[in-house]
Amino acid sequence: MALCAKKQEERRARANDREYNEKFQYASNCIKTSKYNILTFLPVNLFEQFQEVANTYFLFLLILQLIPQVSSLSWFTTIVPLVLVLAITAVKDATDDYFRHKSDNQVNNRQSQVLIDGSLQQEQWMNVRVGDIIKLENNQFVAADLLLLSSSEPHGLCYIETAELDGETNMKVRQAIPVTSELGDISRLAKFDGEVVCEPPNNKLDKFSGALYWKESKFPLSNQNMLLRGCVLRNTEWCFGLVVFAGPDTKLMQNSGRTKFKRTSIDRLMNTLVLWIFGFLVCMGVILAIGNAIWEHEVGTRFQVYLPWDEAVDSAFFSGFLSFWSYIIILNTVVPISLYVRYAPLRPGVCRAAQVAPRQTFL
Repeated sequence: MALCAKKQEERRARANDREYNEKFQYASNCIKTSKYNILTFLPVNLFEQFQEVANTYFLFLLILQLIPQVSSLSWFTTIVPLVLVLAITAVKDATDDYFRHKSDNQVNNRQSQVLIDGSLQQEQWMNVRVGDIIKLENNQFVAADLLLLSSSEPHGLCYIETAELDGETNMKVRQAIPVTSELGDISRLAKFDGEVVCEPPNNKLDKFSGALYWKESKFPLSNQNMLLRGCVLRNTEWCFGLVVFAGPDTKLMQNSGRTKFKRTSIDRLMNTLVLWIFGFLVCMGVILAIGNAIWEHEVGTRFQVYLPWDEAVDSAFFSGFLSFWSYIIILNTVVPISLYVRYAPLRPGVCRAAQVAPRQTFL
């Protein structure tokens, strides 16, 4: 139990030691922003669509119309427009999710140079792991949250563009700590076995706290030593970085959150409006049902010979009860099906990367 608690409080990443890092079962660098697959699309999408009050209302109305004792209209009058609206919405959602899958596959299959067994090898982004050392070249996107180890510039400096993260187009400077800034060649990097101990995954783009333990010494780390996923290396020929956070643990994805349906103020207003209209409909149904029960009790019983009750009806009260549901069906146009109101999918948007360039929405 103590080990589990400790793992939640800090992140440990040892360079060039996948076996050690795999003990902690950290997330891989594979990302998933899609919401559905072939098996889950229909149930999940229908569940989401029936979060709308109007959809639920028309489903309830359809069920009433299937009951012969209360139905006065054909169930086709409700099921046809309802199914049409649900189908159109489902097609739109499926199309949106198809492009999410396509974007995920494109990003996950990008190539990165990873130091493996003493040599640089091409690896797909989704196969990058915590503790790997990656080489970045000028104008390349950062594949994961990295600790900058060294660069082609003096004193371990490098320049990055963070427009995909915070919308700022001006260059920012990052610098490797002096003890690693001289690790510029492959042979020395392959022998590097430093271990980073830092904060757990979080969404704070401008803060980072941790330390590098190497050669029996401790070196403090800050945000100035980090290259975050979504950044672009600029005006720097090359640099090397140690993967600290990967995939869903990166600060970019921590800001993104899960794809969900956005309920705008207009959507909430429409839901509230439908509830008020439905309440008005119920009041009308109650008044008319009471009137029906009174009429059946006072007058209708005299015409049983000519207008007999159905077999299931044995009292004026029960007749009024059935009439209430019949009036709900007859007066259903009080809530027009054209009123309700589509929830557009919300692309993760706390960070700018999920809002700006679609081709780099989920890096």
